[in-house]
Amino acid sequence: MEAPLLSVKDLSISFPFGESHRVAVEQLSFDIYKGKTLGIVGESGSGKSITCLSIMKLLQKAQHTGAILFEDQNLLNQSERELQKIRGNEISMVFQEPMSSLNPVHTCGKQVLEMLMQHQVISKKEAKARVLEWFEKVKLPHPTRVYAAYPHELSGGQKQRVMIAMAMITQPKLLIADEPTTALDVSVQAEILSLLKELQATHETSIIFITHDLAVVSSIADHVLVLYKGKKMEYATTNTLFQTPQHPYTKALIACRPTNKKGRLSTVEELMNGSKDESQRQQPPVTTAPTQKVILDIQELSKHYPLSKNILGKTTQTLKALDQINLQVMQGQTLGIVGESGSGKSTLGQCILQLTRPTQGKVYYDDSLLSMSNKKQLKNIRKEIQVVFQDPYSSLNPKISIGKAILEVMKVHKLYSSKKEGIKKVKDLLEKVGLEREHYDRYPSEFSGGQRQRVCIARSLAVEPKVLICDESVSALDVSVQAMVLNLLNDLKATFNLTYLFISHDLSVVKYMSDYMIIMNKGKIVEQGIPEKIYDQPSSDYTKKLIAAIPTLS
Repeated sequence: MEAPLLSVKDLSISFPFGESHRVAVEQLSFDIYKGKTLGIVGESGSGKSITCLSIMKLLQKAQHTGAILFEDQNLLNQSERELQKIRGNEISMVFQEPMSSLNPVHTCGKQVLEMLMQHQVISKKEAKARVLEWFEKVKLPHPTRVYAAYPHELSGGQKQRVMIAMAMITQPKLLIADEPTTALDVSVQAEILSLLKELQATHETSIIFITHDLAVVSSIADHVLVLYKGKKMEYATTNTLFQTPQHPYTKALIACRPTNKKGRLSTVEELMNGSKDESQRQQPPVTTAPTQKVILDIQELSKHYPLSKNILGKTTQTLKALDQINLQVMQGQTLGIVGESGSGKSTLGQCILQLTRPTQGKVYYDDSLLSMSNKKQLKNIRKEIQVVFQDPYSSLNPKISIGKAILEVMKVHKLYSSKKEGIKKVKDLLEKVGLEREHYDRYPSEFSGGQRQRVCIARSLAVEPKVLICDESVSALDVSVQAMVLNLLNDLKATFNLTYLFISHDLSVVKYMSDYMIIMNKGKIVEQGIPEKIYDQPSSDYTKKLIAAIPTLS
């Protein structure tokens, strides 16, 4: 029988906690064979990323027991010098957050070039040609421009593709992909998954694929490992696990995916504890129907960016991020905005908020023309139009407790008469979003990703808005936490009579949440209508391509 490329045996990982240690992973064992893919799934905090960081031996403070055998070498016993020959060359890793992984002061091309020249004997000219070749392979637009661009000049999806090119350019034996498609839309995700399979077939590369998207695991993995609180719950071939899951936790993960609009989403906690029976599960979410009042009226909205200029400074090439957008949003409506990376979704949200001034066109909020508003008027309007961003950790100041962060925005808009009253309001809000009053004095680092997102939602609600722009607000969350946040958003919509602009690349989530949906491509609206109708009878070829690219459980 073929020997495994990587064999993890009885691995336990613990961290110092006061005078004792806290166990993060306990007695974990699994094998990966040459040319095969292992999918690792589980909730936030289950030990997925910690296990893979231990394979790379990147956890300095962690204590390990057991063994991690790579081609019969125990990586836990290797010196730092020996590991440097392996990291990035024989074992590469794509991290979840590309902005944190890329150096902001160096161009993207230089960083990928550096990786290649560190591990291979190659001239700089040949290395640059190889980098440009890989930029084309990962479907980056204008590879030459991306090569010279800095990370902040690219979209989230484009930055992730740069990271994938960096990891794959050395043609490693083992590729560890930690949520590599989280920031990507479904069509680009399908291309990346196809690319990983192609690399695997050509070079017999082994892959560890960590994700919270069960459908993605189903489409790429040969075997699936399910983790819960650092322990192995289930380990089986992909077909066996998804067709006949054995462990209650695996069944719960599959059940809480947003697949239809029959009722409130089930959560893992409810299903594991048996606290939600079938009759409760079928009850529709508490929500309100949209009114006929137009709260946002967008007319001929365009936003152009110069791509190149001549010697006299005149723009010779322009990127049309938004191109003649006309749209009306009704009060109490949830408008789903879908499109590929770079389609103009986030730019539309920024232009509505006037964080980015449009090149031309008008945005009316409740009959007020935003583009003509002065600084004081915009301050009042932004109180009523709030945004929840994709990355909750970057949205919160790590040095300020979450209670003070929420109190701060209330202070700016003078929403309390005394500090005591303000603190009470903040604690009431924390309870409304499913947190505890005692969390007031805790810092962002003390919360999970899902809890941090709840804090961001509470902060947005603190100023009593009428419109909430959710910009990829659940894309980084695992399915169980995503279900809780989506239920929460629907409940809050009914309680506060909110209007949502729900921006996402996950079409199944948008279908579940939205009353009305628009599909964007290259700055234009290519299709709009009721979500169910768009799914069942898409009229544009672009929409058909997006729907066809959605991965499904096998």
